[in-house]
Amino acid sequence: MLKTGKELFRFKTPSGIIGNVSTWKYNNKQYVGIYSGIGGWAGLAIADANIDKDCDNCALGAAGAYRSLSSYTKLGGVFSVFALPD
Repeated sequence: MLKTGKELFRFKTPSGIIGNVSTWKYNNKQYVGIYSGIGGWAGLAIADANIDKDCDNCALGAAGAYRSLSSYTKLGGVFSVFALPD
């Protein structure tokens, strides 16, 4: 890629990226990892079981705006790890 700019790898994470890319070396092998999920207010609204998700007219503020997000993506907590080729 350095010489050509060609994309070498593509991966669709289960949800949006919410963490920085991490890289480390173990037993002379290089790894790259990325955390995905729903964080912040969106994650709180989806994770909160006390929110009435069937109430279309409820005044839920920010939590109400994110109510249906779980229909389109997973709540998260996925750390995807890839080994770089030798």
